[in-house]
This record gives sequence, C-alpha cells and structure tokens, in this order.
Amino acid sequence: MTVDYLVMAAYLLGIVGVGWWGKKRAASKSDFLVAGRRLGPLMYTGTMAAVVLGGASTIGGVRLGYTYGISGAAMVFAIGLGLLALSVFFSARIARLKVYTVAEMLSLRYGDTAAVISGVVMWIYTLMLVVTSTIAYASVFDVLFDVPSWVAVLIGGTIVVGYSALGGMWSITLTDMVQFVVKSLGVLVLLLPIAVVKAGGFSAMADKLPDGFFSPTSIGGQTIFTFVLIYTFGMLIGQDIWQRVFTARSDRVAAWGGTVAGVYCLVYALAGAVIGMATKTLYPSLAAADQAFATIVQHALPTGVRGLVLAAALSAMMSTASGALIASATVANNDIWARLSRRTSSGTTGSEDGDEISANRLAIVVLGVAAMAIAVVLSDVIEALTVAYNLLVGGLLVPILGGLLWKRGNLQGAMASMIAGGTTVIAFMVTDGLLANEPIYYGLLAGLVAYVAVSLLTEPTEEAVVEAWHRRLAGEPAPAAPELSVA
Repeated sequence: MTVDYLVMAAYLLGIVGVGWWGKKRAASKSDFLVAGRRLGPLMYTGTMAAVVLGGASTIGGVRLGYTYGISGAAMVFAIGLGLLALSVFFSARIARLKVYTVAEMLSLRYGDTAAVISGVVMWIYTLMLVVTSTIAYASVFDVLFDVPSWVAVLIGGTIVVGYSALGGMWSITLTDMVQFVVKSLGVLVLLLPIAVVKAGGFSAMADKLPDGFFSPTSIGGQTIFTFVLIYTFGMLIGQDIWQRVFTARSDRVAAWGGTVAGVYCLVYALAGAVIGMATKTLYPSLAAADQAFATIVQHALPTGVRGLVLAAALSAMMSTASGALIASATVANNDIWARLSRRTSSGTTGSEDGDEISANRLAIVVLGVAAMAIAVVLSDVIEALTVAYNLLVGGLLVPILGGLLWKRGNLQGAMASMIAGGTTVIAFMVTDGLLANEPIYYGLLAGLVAYVAVSLLTEPTEEAVVEAWHRRLAGEPAPAAPELSVA
C-alpha cells in the first residue's frame, strides 16, 4: 500500500496548496462567499457536481447497488433529478436575486420576519451535513492509517476547515474542480470498468446475481418515492446548493451548467449501482453491505490505481463537507447573528469587506471545530441526517417554492407553513420513528394546506415588498432591501 499512500498524500497536499492559492482571490465578501459571482460554465458545472455527490453518493450508492441491484441508483438518481429541476426551472431566477442565502430570498419575498426561523432550520441542516461528511472521510483515514477515530477526524477536519477558511468559496471552488476530476477518473473511468470486467461482464453478473437485481424498482416503490421527496426536493432549497448557484456569472451559466451537472449525477448514480452489483457478484457474502466499496477497491484494483480511487472517495466526501461548512457559516453569520444583533450596513467596501471576510472566516473555523467535536461523539449519523432533511423539506420547501411560483403567498402564509410543516414532522418522528416515511409525507401536506389557507385568509404582501421582489427577479438592485452585514 506504500504507493497508494503516496498517491493519497500527494492529493491531500495538492488540495491544501490549491486552497492556499485561492486565498489570494478572496478580496471581498462576494469573493469569499460566492466566488465573486463570476464562475463560467466549466468551473460552475464541476463545483456543482462535486458538492452534491458526497460520501453518501459514492460509498452509499455502491452499498445500495450491492443490496438491491440497479435500483440502488434511486437515491443518487433522485439527487440528480433535483439538480436538473433546480437548474431548468429555478436557477436563473435565483441567480438574478444577487443574495447570499436562502433566508435573504425569503426576506425579500415576504419581509424580514421569516428570515431568522428559516435561517435556524437551514443552519441545523447544513451543520449536520458537515458532521456526517466528516465522519465519512474520517472512517477512510481510520481504516487506511490505523489511527483512533478522533485522530482521523482531526486529520481530515483540519484539512477541510483549513482550505475553506483560507479563501472561502474561491478555495472551495478550486479544490472542488480538482476533486471533480479525481472523482470522475477514479470512479467512472477506472473503478467502474475494472469492476465489471473482474465480475465477468454483464452476462456473468446476470447469471450470478439474485432475481430482481436488474429491475429498476426492486428497492421498493415507497422507498423511491421517499427518496424523491427528501433528496429531489432537498436539492431545490438547500443553502449549500443555492450558494453554488449564486457563484454563476450569469443566469444562463446557472441554468446550463447545472443541467450538465445534473446529467452527470444520473450517470454517477448508475455507475455506483453497477459497481455494487459487480461487488455482489465477486463477494456475495460480505458481513455488511457498507463494506462493498472498500472491498472492491482493495481486491480488484492494482497498486497506484487503488490509491487514486481512494482519493476519489475522499474527494467526494471532502467536497460535500467544505460546501456544507461554508453554507453553515454563511447562514449563521449573515442570517442568524446579523439579524438577531440587528446590525446592518448599506455598503460592503474597504474595511467593511475585510471585517465581513474575517467574521465569515471565524464562523467557518468555529463551526468546523464544532462539527469535528460532534463527529467524534455522535453515534447514529443516518438518523441525524434524516432529521435534518425532514426539517428542511417539511419546514421550508412550501414557503420557498411558493414564494417563487405563487404571487398570492404572503408572510403569514409562509410563517404558518414553517410552523405547521416543522411541528408535524417533529410529531411524527416522535410517534413513528426517526427513519419512518410518514413524517415527511404529513409534514409537507400540513405545510401546503397552512400556506394556501392562511395566505388566502390574510392581506396580500405589501406593495413595496412585492415591487422590490420583482426588481430583484428582473436582475435589478432593490433599494428597499439593503444587504445585511455583521461589520
């Protein structure tokens, strides 16, 4: 494994170097949080694909393929469909708003009252993404280097927090491009064909695999439907995803680049499932399906290539972790702390920009350390992530999409929807279990009914707020909604 260790060490050192170089480009708040809103098609596509395809999509996708066959692609497929829907229907409008967070969008559309509650929900969601990604890549360090779990968390977490804090979104974008290339080479170009050939090709796989492994629905219709509700809709409203949309230099780049990234996700979903099926063919009696990815990498790949594929897995996890970390810091600093402290600024130039960069950089470090601490002690990350996604989708999907699609929706309806959807989700998670399907079903229904009913029974949104909203959607600045600052 010496050569493999050297390959991975070179990759990690390269990531740190790229992150340090990105520091030079973070000269303003816009540079630090959204890469100056000037990413072109290639960089936008790569960074968007990198952030949505994390450890769950790579290791988890292979595990589902090992367990259910080709239908194991459903989870990552749902992520790809969500990114496609976001890019085709919403990303152009989102990019034209020129905001930094989802809560700022809600503030523009409904007024400031909705922003703090939505910010808290979004902050919980993004922080849990950081925690689960940290545990995922730490598990790889743990196995490879035979170190205690807390040391593995410290090693990986220090690298991610370091390059994220150095240059913000510019560092993350540049490292994501490296990670996108490594991931594409490692998983799609190398591991996929080698695994299929080792398994004897698709005909041999069909002969040896259990019945139903080539059925697109063997994982179960209800499971597929739940994946769509949680992951497809989650892609539409997550701060980590929206913050990447804000980096596009134009609404056209956001639409077309995101569409290409969405198609890439669909291909990646099928690749993960097929790799899992090949692993099932070769090693049908693994003690746990979670071992499928590590097993096929360890036994099927030659020296050097194995190191590159393991680096690809780390790439997937670290991309998601860094994207979620800057999203969590942005929400905490700009939506929660700034609004609760009631500090605003009419400009972001000169020393004010420096102050804001320092504040966001500090938030990244503090939340990164907190995520590492939680990752060391947390036992069941799947339940924690499910809770985060249920609260996100159940509490925020309806008011966000309603604000973009329905003119009659107002602040009272949005607040009612957040409260009704969020409390319903929590109530059913308590009664039916954290991993049950019912919480998200009934949470969305309650949120939708509350949004429509309360909006129709109360006064429409104030004309000044509506006018500012439409000006932003048209790509014009909105004087009535000055940018928030913690300076």
